[in-house]
Amino acid sequence: MWNHMHYAPRWESSSEPGYPPFRISLMGGNMTAIKTILWSIFVPGSITVIFPYLLLSPRFDSFRIGISGWRFFGLIPIIVGVTIYLWCAWNFTFIGKGTPAPFDPPKELVVKGPYQYVRNPMYVFAGLTLIGEAIYFETTILVLYAALAAIALHLWVVFYEEPSLRRKFGESYERYCERVSRWLPRLPHRNGVKTT
Repeated sequence: MWNHMHYAPRWESSSEPGYPPFRISLMGGNMTAIKTILWSIFVPGSITVIFPYLLLSPRFDSFRIGISGWRFFGLIPIIVGVTIYLWCAWNFTFIGKGTPAPFDPPKELVVKGPYQYVRNPMYVFAGLTLIGEAIYFETTILVLYAALAAIALHLWVVFYEEPSLRRKFGESYERYCERVSRWLPRLPHRNGVKTT
């Protein structure tokens, strides 16, 4: 969720039989990857899988809509959203040496990958996935849920996450905010005028 740090992998020499002359040291990366996987299962997994599943119970059938064959178009935002999340989680773990969890973040601001285009691509993942699920399962209850989740995430970003990142990274984060928008990719600048 959270902007990360950029570290190059550490190469170590090795004279042990069966190993190449140089290998990437992944011991710390493996532990970080495990934490990222656990976080992804329990938090994004709950938001985009468990809660929607509970909302698909028969008691919410009054929210059903009939779009027949069009429902399969919902798979497109789901696939895009999941791809964005996996890309971000990979960067957090193996480039930033941190996790998406706010209590175990990377230590240096990362602005590569999806973060080149929007400042909060993991939250964009959640929105795309929920909208895709609403289309695929033909229910407006998931649209309402997605709207509430979007409001909650926006408030979290504005009142907690961005102030924390400003305190931690200072001017480098301010410059990043000037270049990259919060939610939607910016159009190219013209005559020095920024788009919002």
